[in-house]
Amino acid sequence: MASTVPVVIYPPDGDGGRRVHVDGTNLGRAYSVQDVARFMQEAGLQEYDEMDVVRSPLIEWRGGGADVWTQ
Repeated sequence: MASTVPVVIYPPDGDGGRRVHVDGTNLGRAYSVQDVARFMQEAGLQEYDEMDVVRSPLIEWRGGGADVWTQ
């Protein structure tokens, strides 16, 4: 199923990492909201911080929200 938002955070894996995809491209694994903010900044949204990540309509959280980092 394709996402209608440009950023998808996948469910946590066994190590607590969550894959981060932007426009279908895998940017890596995040282990915290701070990591997601860093990915967003690298994707061109330099002003994004942790609160923006938690509230952003650009991000689809799968398998739990921004507070879920374990299976």
